[in-house]
Amino acid sequence: MKIDPYKHKERYLNWKKKTKKEIPKISKQNSDLIKQYLSDMENGINISCVNKKGARSYIRLNALKTRMIFLIQQFEAKFNIGNIRDIKEEQLFSFFADMRNGKIRRKDKKKYKSVQDYVKIFKAFWHWHQKASKKQGREILDITADLDTSGTKPEWVYLNEKQIKELYNKAKYEYRVLIMFLFDSGIRSPTELINVKVSDLYSNCKELHIREEISKTFGRKIKLMLCSELLREYIKQRELKPEDYLFPINPYVVNRYLKRFAGQVFGNKKSLAGQKYSELTLYDFRHISCCYWLPRYKSESALKYRFGWKKSDKIHYYSEMLGMKDTISEEDLLIDITKTELEKRLTKTEQENELRKDEFKRMKKEVEEVREVIGDINAKLRKLELKEI
Repeated sequence: MKIDPYKHKERYLNWKKKTKKEIPKISKQNSDLIKQYLSDMENGINISCVNKKGARSYIRLNALKTRMIFLIQQFEAKFNIGNIRDIKEEQLFSFFADMRNGKIRRKDKKKYKSVQDYVKIFKAFWHWHQKASKKQGREILDITADLDTSGTKPEWVYLNEKQIKELYNKAKYEYRVLIMFLFDSGIRSPTELINVKVSDLYSNCKELHIREEISKTFGRKIKLMLCSELLREYIKQRELKPEDYLFPINPYVVNRYLKRFAGQVFGNKKSLAGQKYSELTLYDFRHISCCYWLPRYKSESALKYRFGWKKSDKIHYYSEMLGMKDTISEEDLLIDITKTELEKRLTKTEQENELRKDEFKRMKKEVEEVREVIGDINAKLRKLELKEI
């Protein structure tokens, strides 16, 4: 059974029970529409042709539910719209523009950082509305086609190798093991991390099997190059059995510790990836691990396999090329120069060989001619000898 650290399934099903009659604080029409939309997404019905087919995960369902209810509440209040299907293109554009420029703010008065996420969710809803309506014989225009879905990537905490060692050396024992495991494996945290069992470790803890059922994308077997010895000691000390979970942690508790601890070690200043050290979380280690392994892997496909990525753009998204450096050396330059020199010498040798071949053919022909002359002379001498006899 896969552990759900944030209880997405439980939260969604509980919400469904509470809103069986209707969703509070929005109109009955909008309530019925959103419930139908979520039901279709839960069952994989009326999915847009450009999106992945199949039922949506509980993580996705919770995101759709939360943000769509928020948007509808805003539209009802701002535009007096009792049926979301009646919204106009101009109203959508003005609303999302106000979110981006700060006219519409969060409850804590701060600007929305990821407006693009709200835009994408409304686009997904509208495309469902188009497909469902088409089945009923009604064509609906796509008023979301020109909405801006661009946005800045969230900031995160970057630690270089030296800082990882400093954090490791000052941490409590169980956190030292966890930090090095996260840094080495680059595993998704907490979703994949908390589902790893002792039996998923192979070759004396030198290999890790991230099973298909716990991965967001695909299962994979990766090599652990930095933490094998630590893991062996940790398993022995904790007397863990094969079916025990390797790190049965509470993500909220661990993130709280990491934030406080990183703030103590590095202060409250910003890291190179924009986020303050005091905001370090479990998931930041996936970014940090990518930065470490990127210059060490010889092939992009092998790096993607390690991290469970299907697309190459994830490499830049997670690393932002932090920790990279120009690795060209004089030796590399000499190799190139040597190659050029060898190519020149090879060409010259080939030309010389051709000349030798021609010379050999000429000499061979001359030898044949001399043999013929000698043969003629010998024949004449034998005739002379016969006459004298």
